[in-house]
Amino acid sequence: MDTFPVTADDPMAQFTGLIHLAMSVGTEQEVDALTARLANDGYNVVDSPRRTGDGYYESVVLDPEGNRLEITL
Repeated sequence: MDTFPVTADDPMAQFTGLIHLAMSVGTEQEVDALTARLANDGYNVVDSPRRTGDGYYESVVLDPEGNRLEITL
């Protein structure tokens, strides 16, 4: 289809449509722990746990299909 951008299959460059799922784990320590566990299990951590410019504490990990999973508190 001509309506999909060339970045549609590039998880590092996606910016339209459903590009991520977010889940809250409750605390900064849980964000850190789950991110570390996923990294140790071989998942690609795109953004390590950090405080964003808008005040959120989060990390971003790619699932096996390249979808972004945002882990927040």
